[in-house]
Amino acid sequence: MTSDRDAFRAYDENGLNTQYNARDSVPAFGAYARRWQAESETATAGLDCTLDVPFGDSDAEKLDIFPGAGGGPSPVLVFYHGGYWRSTDKSWYRFLARPFVERGVTVVLPNYGLCPAVTMDTIADQCRRSFEWIWRNAASYGGDEARIFVSGHSAGGQIAGMLLGADWSGLGAVSGYPIKGVTTVSGLFDLEPIRHTNLNADLAMDQEAARRNSPLDLPLPARIPPVIAAVGALESDEFHRQNQLYAGHIRAAGGACDALAVAGHHHYSILDAMANPCHRFGKMVLEQIGVA
Repeated sequence: MTSDRDAFRAYDENGLNTQYNARDSVPAFGAYARRWQAESETATAGLDCTLDVPFGDSDAEKLDIFPGAGGGPSPVLVFYHGGYWRSTDKSWYRFLARPFVERGVTVVLPNYGLCPAVTMDTIADQCRRSFEWIWRNAASYGGDEARIFVSGHSAGGQIAGMLLGADWSGLGAVSGYPIKGVTTVSGLFDLEPIRHTNLNADLAMDQEAARRNSPLDLPLPARIPPVIAAVGALESDEFHRQNQLYAGHIRAAGGACDALAVAGHHHYSILDAMANPCHRFGKMVLEQIGVA
C-alpha cells in the first residue's frame, strides 16, 4: 500500500516538475515580484528600520529589523523568504512588515545563502543561527524574547518547520520554548519529492540530505506552540498534500495546527492575504501573535 508520503511517485518526471514549478503556474509572477519590490522600497522609506544587520560572517548572513510601533518590549515576527533555496532575497519581502509594525509587532527578515553556492545543510545552519541571534538580541531592538513567532513562505515554510524541530535546549530560555508560534505559507516539508525534480540540479540533495532537511522527519518539542499551515486554494495538488502532511505531523505529536486553503489565492498572492489584516488569514496570524 502506498503511504501518503509516497503519493508523489504517481507522477512521471515531467508531471512532478509541473507540480512543483510554482512560477510557471503563475504567469504574472514577474508582476508580483516587481510590485513587492516597489512596496518594499516604500516600506523602508516610511518605516523605522535597520537593514543588513550581520548575524554571521558570510555576506548572506544579514537580517532586516523593523521595530514595532509604540515601543517595546514588543512581540517579534520572524519571516524567512522563499525562492526554492536558490533565488530571491529578503529585500523583496520588506512590504510584509507594515501591517505588523503598525500593530506593535517587530518584524525581522533574515537572509541565507543560496544553492548551489551553499548546501541545504548550510542553509539550515544559517537559519538556526539567525533565529538564535534574534532571540539573544531581542531586547536591543525593542523586542520581547518571550514572544517570538516564526513564519516563512515556500522554502521559508520549510525553514520555519526546521526551526520548530530544532533542539533549543542550549539557549536556557527562562520563558520556555523560544518559538511561541509558527505560520507556514505554501511550505515544503518532505523534500524527497523535490529531489526527483529538476530543482535538484541546484539543490544537489541525496536521499539522506533530503531526510535531514525535511521537517516531517524531525522530532517536535514536548509542548508544541500553535501552528498555522496555509496554502493557496489555487496551488497544485502537491502543495496541498505537503500542507496536509505537515498538519498531520503536528497533530500526531499532540500539537494544534490550523490548516487552511486560502480561497482564491495562488502561490504568490497568498502573501497579500497574509499582509492584509482584514483577510481571514492575516487576522489568524495577528491572533496567534496576540495583537488582533
